[in-house]
Amino acid sequence: MDYQGKDGAVSAGEVGVRRGGLMEDVVRKLRVGHYSIRTERAYVGWIRRFIIANGKRHPRELGVAQVETFLTRLAVEGKVAASTQNQALSAVLFLYREVLGMKLPWMDDVVRAKRPQRVPTVLSQTEARALLAHMDGRLALLARLLYGTGMRLMEGVRLRVKDVDFARNEITVREGKGGKDRRTVLPGSLVPALQAEVERVHVLHRDDLARGMGEVWLPHALSRKYPSAARDLGWQYVFPARTISRDPRDGRWRRHHLDEAMLSRALKRAQGGAGITKSVTAHVLRHSFATHLIESGYDIRTVQELLGHKDVATTQIYTHVLNRGAGAVLSPLDR
Repeated sequence: MDYQGKDGAVSAGEVGVRRGGLMEDVVRKLRVGHYSIRTERAYVGWIRRFIIANGKRHPRELGVAQVETFLTRLAVEGKVAASTQNQALSAVLFLYREVLGMKLPWMDDVVRAKRPQRVPTVLSQTEARALLAHMDGRLALLARLLYGTGMRLMEGVRLRVKDVDFARNEITVREGKGGKDRRTVLPGSLVPALQAEVERVHVLHRDDLARGMGEVWLPHALSRKYPSAARDLGWQYVFPARTISRDPRDGRWRRHHLDEAMLSRALKRAQGGAGITKSVTAHVLRHSFATHLIESGYDIRTVQELLGHKDVATTQIYTHVLNRGAGAVLSPLDR
């Protein structure tokens, strides 16, 4: 059996698998589990690398020693981050547990790399204004939305028309990290621009329907339960792609959302234009949202809810950014 597969052999062509092979079984299991296309590509890539690193031997013939050697080489020779190493381990464990159905005791003993505790990069309010001032168009609107709501990058680009509530000034974030829904604030200053963007989507969608297109990807089994929903305006992305493309999961032609890499590049350009020396990513806008709310006096529980953190301890890192931990305590000696 050729575990490496061939590109374009099945409708999942973008992940490149051979019909009837092990990698096709991996893809099938991932799709049954409703994993995202990004996770699918990552897992397929890591599983391939694991098999190739072990001379293309069948994974059933391998054990804990081969898994640990593979992960160690990633860290020592590849110098990958702890999060990358953990993703590789998750992919290999998925292969054994979900695809091969092997409940092996040694899998529980494989140690995950410890992610270093980092203080998040946060822009000052002046820096945030300067950064956004050096952006324009749809990407500027998306950047303002991330900073003004605390949404993650993929939550922003995957936002659907139906989840923007102009009457209540709130946004519903669907299937955020951990598969959870939550609500966050819709900044009043963005309402006119977002309304104009939704109107633009309406016109674009009407043109797509006139051409016999107009379909968007729906999560889980909604496309079977509600066959016409994929063409409803409410399910369309607020930030759609410029062109219609073939979905690698089923080969259907759909209008996807904006490529998230476009915002990353725009933020990099704006960072240089604003003269900001800090490294700026979409997640830095989320960190800045949380920090600036706490600076304004909002309680940490409110910020936790808006960010969608499961544990308030995760949100508390922003109090350290503000020096409201031990560094903000006045020593009795100084009194």
